[in-house]
Parts: sequence; C-alpha cells; structure tokens
Amino acid sequence: MRTLFLHPPSFDGFDGGAGSRYQARREIRSFWYPTWIAQPAALVDDSRLVDAPPARLRLPDILPLAHDYELVVMHTSTPSFASDIKVAEALKDTNSRLKIGMVGAKVAVEPEASLRASPAVDFVAREEFDFTIKEVADGAPFDAIDGLSYRAADGSIRHNRDRAMLEDMDALPFVSTVYKRDLKPENYFIGYLLHPYLSLYTGRGCRSKCTFCLWPQTVGGHRYRVRSVGHVVEEIRLAQRWFPEVKEFFFDDDTFTDDRPRAEAIARELGRLGVTWSCNAKANVPRATLEVMRDNGLRLLLVGYETGNQQILNNIKKGMRIDIARRFTRDCHDLGITIHGTFILGLPGETKETIEETIRFAGEINPHTIQVSLAAPYPGTYLYRQALENGWLDLDHAELIDERGVQIAPLHYPHLSHSEIFESLETFYKRFYFRRQKIAELVSEMIKSPQMMRRRLREGVEFFQFLRSREMAD
Repeated sequence: MRTLFLHPPSFDGFDGGAGSRYQARREIRSFWYPTWIAQPAALVDDSRLVDAPPARLRLPDILPLAHDYELVVMHTSTPSFASDIKVAEALKDTNSRLKIGMVGAKVAVEPEASLRASPAVDFVAREEFDFTIKEVADGAPFDAIDGLSYRAADGSIRHNRDRAMLEDMDALPFVSTVYKRDLKPENYFIGYLLHPYLSLYTGRGCRSKCTFCLWPQTVGGHRYRVRSVGHVVEEIRLAQRWFPEVKEFFFDDDTFTDDRPRAEAIARELGRLGVTWSCNAKANVPRATLEVMRDNGLRLLLVGYETGNQQILNNIKKGMRIDIARRFTRDCHDLGITIHGTFILGLPGETKETIEETIRFAGEINPHTIQVSLAAPYPGTYLYRQALENGWLDLDHAELIDERGVQIAPLHYPHLSHSEIFESLETFYKRFYFRRQKIAELVSEMIKSPQMMRRRLREGVEFFQFLRSREMAD
C-alpha cells in the first residue's frame, strides 16, 4: 500500500516523536529525530515520513495528503494521544478509504483502550513494531500479523499473538536513508548538541531497571540488543557523505556505554572516520573507557543523574551510587568531556529536603548544561503502577502535560504537593544557571564562537519565556 508515516501536528514545539523519554514542550525549542517511526519507514518501499512539529506543519497542511495514500501510520504518545486522535479522525473524514494505524509506547501497552478511543483508528502495533508495520503495508491479512491489534469487519477488537523480539539488529535498514529522503537536518536542534546534528540507534533495550523509564518497559525491553560494529560504522560513513553539513552524530541508545568493549570498538572506528560524536551514558563509565572514547571523537555525554539522594536512586532502581557518579563526573571534567546532566523532581521518596540536596549536588558536580524534568508516570511503567497503588496520581493529572503541551507535576505525596514539586523546577534552573561560575562559563563559550553567541541568546530568550509561562500557569 502507498504508505505515509506521520508524526502528527500537535502542541506548538511538542517533541512527542522523539526516541527520548521526554514527551513535552521543552524549556527551549528542541527536536529529536523521529527514529522510532523512521525505522519502519525504511522497511517500506516508496513510503514517506512527515514529521510535522519540526517542519512547522499544521493540520490543514497535512489533510491534503490523505488523498495520496492508502495507509497512514501515526506515532503517538500518552501526552499527545487525544490530539493525535483528532488528526486521525480528520484524515479519515477527508478519505474514508484510508487505513490508519498507530504505533508508540502508549498503544503498545493500551491497545484495547486506544482502539476504543475512536473508530478512525483501524489498528495499533504492539511491542517492537517495525516488521508488524511492514507486513501491514505489504497487504498481509490483519489476522495473520503478529503484534497487531485491530478492528475487525464486524466492529469487534481483536488482538493477535505477540511478535517475537528482533534478535538480528543488522536486519534493520539504515534510518539515515529516510532522513535523507524526507527530513531536513536543519529542522532538528538540541541545546547541548552541535547544530546541525544527526541521531540514530546502534542498539535497543536497556539492562537497567529504572522504574520511570518508558521505552525499555514498553517496547525495547531490558536486553541490550545491538547492531554489529561494522553495520554502525557503515551507516556513519554513508551519513558523512549524505549530510556534509552535520557537525555531530548522537547515539540515542538508552545507555550506549552498557557494552563497554563494543563502545570502545565503535569509538576507534569513528576516530578513523574523523567524526565528532556524543551518546547517552550512565554515570559509572570507567576512566579508561572515557579516555578511549575521548581520544576518538567523543565530545559530550548525556547523563541521567536523576537525583542527588542515594535513597531515591535506590527507590527507582537506578543501580547507581552517588560516590561513583561524583568520580565519573570528575573524570569527565578532567578529560575535557562535556556533560549534559538530566535530573527528575518528584520521584518516590522526594521531600523538600531531597530537592534541596539534588539542587546542591547539581551545582557541586557542575555539568555544562542540565535538563530538569518532573517525574512522569507513563502507562506501562512500574512507576505508573506504583503511583496508582499508592494514590500518588490523580486522574485529572494523568495526561502529564497542560493544554499547551508543557509538563505538569502529575505526582503528589502526603508530605509534598503537586504545586511544591512544580515550583521546585524553576527554583532548580535558576539556582543552577544564575551562578557566577556558570554565567562565566556560558559567556566564555559565546565569546569564542559568534554562532554559539547567536544560539545562546535565542535560547536565553526562549528560556525566560518558558519561566514566564510557568509563572502564569502557577
């Protein structure tokens, strides 16, 4: 079937198509590549991927496409689901013969409810959905496709058997072929990555058992299944040729450094290619591995510290020790590796005192930049089940964002309210960035690069607008 893969228009600046765990509008306008939906698009010949939010496309821009395709596959998420359903209904109203399906963590764990939300949705793909979607596009009967839940001719909803996890990751074609065909790298920017950048996965799944983490618990699983070193390097080699403007490659694996010998082997090959690259990392990578990666083009690590309190780390099964994180961070500073640190406020065990402890911890270890999120209990995660069982999540906060697509504080505790958690995020940002040391670092960075100066000034304006909008919401 003629197939359109669609990350639908939603809230202005909403990054719901990201492979990352952060589905919301950010403090500054940022967009990840829609890698999860680009992967099945690479399997379907003559398909097209439209990533509406970074292309600034609205619903009127999308609706004419309904006449050009037989099948539309939409990426959805818990925060954007209600909006995405309206897009599906509008597409179906435009072309009643159109088959519409949805993929993503939301429908993977709630297939029945997702299909019952609207008759415009004909099917959803569960688990790892790449080859499920390929079989749909190839015209296979719905009742013969593993991993599919669908609306039958009589209106009933049926669920086929689960699809087996993909073991041969090299069987997946390069997503960069879809990027080249359908996307513009200049539309994608992240505050801490060089612009333009390009991101992809070298493997799926994460060995860690973090209770809040979305993709390993819903789609990717807890086994780290990887592409071969040669497969990864060949894609980077091609991407260098296809995207000469790209200044940095980012590996979006949940924890690229989980397999250290493999990470070092890839690093050495990237060093031979002369590329600048970055990746996700847990705050426990030994100095020797850091040195190998640094010496072969590593510029930045995205590190999920989450909190500065050891008991909270234990509560969320992070598998990390504060003292090891401090040592790792010192090593990175010493080796000249930039760190973008991420933190979460409102996790189980949070108190006013632990929030203060985390803010102090962030200032002491001093990553170059930070992102502070509010704990988000996504359906399908242990945190979600835990929140329901303990009464921490109110149903009127279950969509995780407000009407503008900005994160709310969905969790509350007997000793800590929604509003206290919500307000602590602004306090965290101000105390981290409005320090003399940090201001001096950022000013020095801007002085050295006119391009960085223009970028940081734009981001600064957006950041203050973000703070102002939170004050109005509060």
